[in-house]
Amino acid sequence: MKPRIMMPIAAAALVCALSAPAAAQWLNYRTPGVPRLPDGKANLSAPAPRTADGKPDLSGVWRAGRTGDYGYDFNVAVNLKSEDIQPWAETLRQQRVQDFRKDSPLARCLPVSVPFLNFRGLSQIVQSPGLIVVLHESPNSPHRTIYTDGRELPKDIADLNPTWLGYSVGHWEGDTLVVNSAGFNDLGWLDVGGHPQTESLRITERLRRRDFGHMEYEMTMDDPKVFTKPVTLRADKTLVPDTVILEDICDNERSGVHLVSGVKVAPEVLAKYAGTYEFGPGRQAVVTVSADQLIIQDSAHPADRLFVARSETIFLSSVSMASVEFVKNAQGTVTQMVRREGGKTENATRSAVRN
Repeated sequence: MKPRIMMPIAAAALVCALSAPAAAQWLNYRTPGVPRLPDGKANLSAPAPRTADGKPDLSGVWRAGRTGDYGYDFNVAVNLKSEDIQPWAETLRQQRVQDFRKDSPLARCLPVSVPFLNFRGLSQIVQSPGLIVVLHESPNSPHRTIYTDGRELPKDIADLNPTWLGYSVGHWEGDTLVVNSAGFNDLGWLDVGGHPQTESLRITERLRRRDFGHMEYEMTMDDPKVFTKPVTLRADKTLVPDTVILEDICDNERSGVHLVSGVKVAPEVLAKYAGTYEFGPGRQAVVTVSADQLIIQDSAHPADRLFVARSETIFLSSVSMASVEFVKNAQGTVTQMVRREGGKTENATRSAVRN
């Protein structure tokens, strides 16, 4: 009987030994046609490839670059003024923040939006004559089709059945691909922060592959029901050779029932947290209160401002995974603020204590 036990174990060990390198080979398969440096690495500064008709070939796996502390996928309005956003849209966004975004498409196993997908993670462009397909390594994300066969969008977008990612057509202006999209539904969120989109949204994108490994990307969102003017966002994308994108499956929305909204903290309690907190030389955070909201201006995280109460002492960021906790001494005076994000903990000492 002993050999009958040991043989399956040995076989299992052999399978594990063989499957691990196979998986590694799959994820690190050398992309054909990529120019190489003497050390074998991809030469990202080589000339951009072209298709048979002479147009730049945008095909490849691309990573969106960050534009600051947090990207546009968290907040498309990070550079806007309050008057640039329609009041109802800002009110809705703040309510979504207060609810910890529990009704976001991501939490409901639904697609998000074109801006979110283009400024977050990896995407793969597959270019062919008359059609470009974009695949995304992001949860709940259908593929996107961009027709370059000469067709135009309908003059009246009411003729289109609204969809999550809209309808897209593209044409070339020199070496720049210009993509026009319309026919969006009003269910998508433009970003994680909760800015809404409506059926009036139109998006214009401009993609220029300036060399083998770098792409200039520009997006203009025109939704007069949400913004008072067109909003243009820019970012560089970098080619990621010798890899593939993987599926990212939403788990049937089974966690949705456990999501909770924020809590209300009395204004007099919030007022006790106001003040200046020192993290160390050259870095401080100023905490203020606006209505029933806690605003933190941290010199190291300028985009991370609005925090929502999880409890009377713990607050969660509206645009990131950060949290802050206020600590009191034995006399009940707030003396410290502790910031936590991604396993990192930072302590700040209050420099102007109020009773």
